[in-house]
Order: sequence, then structure tokens, then C-alpha cells
Amino acid sequence: MIIISIASDHKGFILKEKIKKCFSEDTIQFIDRGTFSEESVDYPDYAALVSDDVINKRCSFGILICESGIGMSIAANKHKGILAAYVINEKTASSARRHNNANILVLGAAIINQDDACKIVETFSRENFEGGRHERRINKVCRIEENN
Repeated sequence: MIIISIASDHKGFILKEKIKKCFSEDTIQFIDRGTFSEESVDYPDYAALVSDDVINKRCSFGILICESGIGMSIAANKHKGILAAYVINEKTASSARRHNNANILVLGAAIINQDDACKIVETFSRENFEGGRHERRINKVCRIEENN
């Protein structure tokens, strides 16, 4: 069973709800951290909630959604232990997991359509980190994080 912590700001709310409907509860269980409407909210608050779930291993990985995907990506990557990847298609979703060991998938609601979002989530969820030369590179990123 895959458990995904998911959250959005107000601009990503509709896409968040669509993604949750794409998957059977038998295959993916969602921890929905909000927001729960299209009323304006501050995206860093939701990035923090999902990041905390990922860091504390309450989920397999996280998904964050805002209008462009950029704000959520920046906010999530400020949390130690998070490798949030802004993804625009299945190819980048696959690479984010296989090569970058991303633990949060970030989507832009104004950038991708709802059907593609579900395919992206499916791709991200089935891929695994390849390690090897990629692990050496990720370890360098994590060292940079520790020095800041």
C-alpha cells in the first residue's frame, strides 16, 4: 500500500481533489493536509505539513500543488531531508525518482492538465531510486544542505 501525504494552496485545490479521485483506496491512501477550499491560503504552511509527514516517514512520499509549482517547490526544499522535484510530465517524474531520489512531487495546477497529473503521480509512485552514480551526486546536495 502506498501512502501519500498531499496538500495544495487555493490555486491547486481542484487538481488535488482530481488526483485523489484517480486512484483506488486499495492501491493508494492519501493523507490530505489541505487546503480544503479555494479560499486564499499561504502555500508555505502546506509545504511544511507535507514535508513533516515525509521527514517523519508517515507516508511513502508527498505531493504539493500550487498554481505554478514553483512556490511549493522552494518552500518544501527549505526543510532538511526533503528533495522536492517540480515535475511537468511523466519523463521528469521518472527522472526525479530514479536519478534524484525525490521524496516530494510538486505540480503546477496552471501548467499541467488534470489527466496528465494522474499519469505523473502514477509514474512517480512506481519508480525507485537507482543509486550508484546518482547517490554520489545526491550525497553532495545533502552535504550542501548540512552546511547551510
